[in-house]
Amino acid sequence: MGWKRSTLTALAAGLLLAGPVAAPAVVQARATVLAPAKPEALGFSSERLAKMDAAMKALVDRGAAPGVITYVARHGRTAHYSIYGKADLASGAPLKEDTIFRMYSQTKPVTGVAMMILFEEGRWKLDEPVTKYVPEFKNLRVFKGLDAKGKMITEAASRPPTMREIMTHTGGFAYGLTTDNPVDAAYRESGMLGSPTLREAMSEAAKLPLANQPGEQWRYSIAVDIQGYIVEKLSGQSLPEFMQSRIFGPLGMKDTAFWLPPEKQSRMASLYMLDRQKGIVPADGFMVLDISKPPTAANGGGGLVSTVADYARFAQMLCNGGELDGVRILSPSTVKLMATNHLTDAQLAKQPLGPGVGFGLDFGVVMDPAAAGTPAGMGSFSWGGAAGTWFWVDPENDLFVMGMIQVIGGGQAYRLDELSQQFVYAALVDPSK
Repeated sequence: MGWKRSTLTALAAGLLLAGPVAAPAVVQARATVLAPAKPEALGFSSERLAKMDAAMKALVDRGAAPGVITYVARHGRTAHYSIYGKADLASGAPLKEDTIFRMYSQTKPVTGVAMMILFEEGRWKLDEPVTKYVPEFKNLRVFKGLDAKGKMITEAASRPPTMREIMTHTGGFAYGLTTDNPVDAAYRESGMLGSPTLREAMSEAAKLPLANQPGEQWRYSIAVDIQGYIVEKLSGQSLPEFMQSRIFGPLGMKDTAFWLPPEKQSRMASLYMLDRQKGIVPADGFMVLDISKPPTAANGGGGLVSTVADYARFAQMLCNGGELDGVRILSPSTVKLMATNHLTDAQLAKQPLGPGVGFGLDFGVVMDPAAAGTPAGMGSFSWGGAAGTWFWVDPENDLFVMGMIQVIGGGQAYRLDELSQQFVYAALVDPSK
């Protein structure tokens, strides 16, 4: 969006006790995009939307991305759907409607929805201590500085983080996406997110210091990976099983998962990364998760793969207030709760998302469009992924927008979320329709 979330999208590049509840009936719907309509029927100018196509084509033509997909929906119908470029540069394979993308941190809103399904069932409350569900965190310590030998000095946490703080990145946890400070370096070096099970990941996290006292400030963190563990504990299912039975199956999201079976792997877009000297090059390193087999510790903060068609159904469900094609995932009030700012004034003063922007439950939220420098409606909510995927939902204008590239670091460098936002709202010439 028109705020500093693009920087966090790039940061996300780093990634990353009751019995089971009966699942709702699965809708046997094809995971297709929403029914198409002429842009003018939905209040858009075709001529102005074409300017976004030209900008995205130019991005690919100058070699900044192998390919790009942009998608715009309003009033539950497709107003714009454009595919340009390649899924793989070496083979020349084109991007297609069924191309599968690594979603990275765009996984986070899905994990948030999983948490809120359990919230609606009374399984947890916002202001309970997280230690009620993750007792491993009962003795957390907080980083205070380094001694003369470079060893970390810590103090006891003043209290456990709350569930609200776990849902809003204000619990004091870090992520390990960078190594320019002792706490993030410790997270990175611990290999915590590579643990064989989520329980072991939580045990490792409990040994690491918090970056600050719980509730002090907003800090992008492992909070959503913690949420994934809590979903498993409360549901009695693995995170992939819960998401499949309660979100993907009911919504007809047939190509969204934490891994790809062999018969789907040829549809995967190749992953690239931004090199300042060489341009885009094949991605490597700790960011490239193995999706060739089911994970033993599903990454709720960044492990999903999906398609435009699938994620469009998820986004439309949110835009509809929790329902799609007669299947209700959440109530409208729960979606509104997720898409409302939960940060205190003190936390807002320190957050890096930019003026006019707050944070809900796993979403960035526009509180003041003018201050945020965005034409999006008040209450618009969004997030993105490390490889440059992005989406936002604008309830005020009853629309959502989505884009897909696969270039780690591209989100920060190209700011396609902000660029596409300018084009989309410039093209919305008759919002009354």
